[in-house]
Amino acid sequence: MGERRSRPARGVGRCSGPEDVAGSPTIVGTVRIVSWNVNSLNARLPRVVEWLELMEPDVLCMQETKLDDDAFPAQVFADLGYASVHHGEGRWNGVAIVSRVGLEDPSPGFSDGGEPDRDARIVWATCGGVRVASAYTPNGRALDDEHFQYKLAWLKRLRAHLDAVCDPEAPVAVLGDFNIAPGDRDVWDIGAFAGSTHVTPVERAAFEELLDWGLVDVFRARYPDVDGLFTYWDYTAGRFHKRQGMRIDFVLASLPLAASADFVLVDRNARKGEKPSDHAPLMADFAIG
Repeated sequence: MGERRSRPARGVGRCSGPEDVAGSPTIVGTVRIVSWNVNSLNARLPRVVEWLELMEPDVLCMQETKLDDDAFPAQVFADLGYASVHHGEGRWNGVAIVSRVGLEDPSPGFSDGGEPDRDARIVWATCGGVRVASAYTPNGRALDDEHFQYKLAWLKRLRAHLDAVCDPEAPVAVLGDFNIAPGDRDVWDIGAFAGSTHVTPVERAAFEELLDWGLVDVFRARYPDVDGLFTYWDYTAGRFHKRQGMRIDFVLASLPLAASADFVLVDRNARKGEKPSDHAPLMADFAIG
């Protein structure tokens, strides 16, 4: 969720993998795809490595790496068997995809015919036959801040990118921190967010526009009537232990891919312990093939 002032992002990311092999075979079987806002990969790398070794995801999409491309620890992930692509700008933002089911056609930013995004907020790659995006939507900061308009424009660009280059009948997964709570049940107390970003009708409408393209919020589809399920808890005021969180991280899957989802989970344990991110990993297993 957190965010600071930004500077222009570089237009390219870095792609690497075990022995620099980043092909993407079509997978038959279960593929585990995960989204995790790590809130500084430098600070969280030991925890991320430990979690990868424990949970063995096939694809991990990370947000808020807060690294330049040259500083991204690609070799650490390669040693674990993961190819990687990173799109970063240094102190703020930054997104990455690491995959052990191949990684091809990496692409940072949008292909909507517009100018390059000013921030490093989205990167794409094909992993195991699934077109995957790791996305970090602008926070918005305040309703009267210019950044709020940037957030809304960014979401429109994401929809335009989907329209331009993606097929809703193909396996597509857009994962990340969207900084939007789609419904009142997706925050611990809607009254606490009066006059704030993340819960406004215009933000929620922009999120619905993404779903209308042909994406499914697979977590909510699995738990349609359950309240109190969150992915983010602020560090302050003991929010995590009080279960005062927000559901702002998503695995959005195209209809054919969503139909194969057979396990969806927020790993709250990863939010515990020493120096955790303020977000928990959100994982989904898909039966492909």
